Amino acid sequence: MTDELMRTLETLLLRELPAVPERLSYVREMLAYSLDGGGKRVRPRLCMLFAGAAGGSAANALYFAAAVEYVHTYSLIHDDLPCMDNDDYRRGKPSSHKQFGEANALLAGDSLLTHAFALIARANETGAVGAEAAVRACRELSLLAGAGGMAGGQYLDLYFEGKTPEGDALTETDLLKTGALIEAACVLGCLAGGANEAQIGAARRFARNLGLAFQIKDDLLEYESGEENSDERNGKATYVSVYGAARAAALAAEATAQAEASLGVFGEAGEALRQFAAALLKRDR
Repeated sequence: MTDELMRTLETLLLRELPAVPERLSYVREMLAYSLDGGGKRVRPRLCMLFAGAAGGSAANALYFAAAVEYVHTYSLIHDDLPCMDNDDYRRGKPSSHKQFGEANALLAGDSLLTHAFALIARANETGAVGAEAAVRACRELSLLAGAGGMAGGQYLDLYFEGKTPEGDALTETDLLKTGALIEAACVLGCLAGGANEAQIGAARRFARNLGLAFQIKDDLLEYESGEENSDERNGKATYVSVYGAARAAALAAEATAQAEASLGVFGEAGEALRQFAAALLKRDR
């Protein structure tokens, strides 16, 4: 993934904000505030990497990548709300509801979520992808971000506050809460790159394992920071609290290895994805 392509993505995220009349310019300001918050851009990177691995152009996946990042940003805004995790800061600056008010933050998240599907349409309008790929991308993103995906995982995350999930409940929660949107990014990248069904299936397996590893690593990083976080404050179970730090680290490494193993169908073209998965496991923030 080139730095130039990532700069193009950053420009596109703000350039493609919904057009609104002047009296609604404050709404655009709220959306830009959260979109321009930095972050690792893991999901759009995965989207473009899979487009390239499938034999297509990573640049053709830009609108799909932006759509996934819009949905991710909406989820962060809503996660921070007092009725959810009640976090005052996001990426080193006041969270959306602290900056603009709770009702406005709710609307900002809603606006980002709905505009994501306009970005998928734009991908077809600009000729980056065909109509069939755009339609399927809409379906994948809506299903994986909705009640049976990310939103369902967020429900389980809240349900288990103050409880210790039994059996595979913690894994199920994180596969939905974190893994589903990562799966959407990987599948949308495949669709932009013209992947076959075997490649799409491999991308799903990769995403589910990578999503699990990513969440476990987040739990470890929060534990290692030594600072109080919203999970502790809200009594949420994490891989560290359930399994201990050493076992959690081993589970993250196992999930990453399984993710990498699923990339065989892409041959040498999957090497950039293997390297990215390994880098995520080693990250320090």
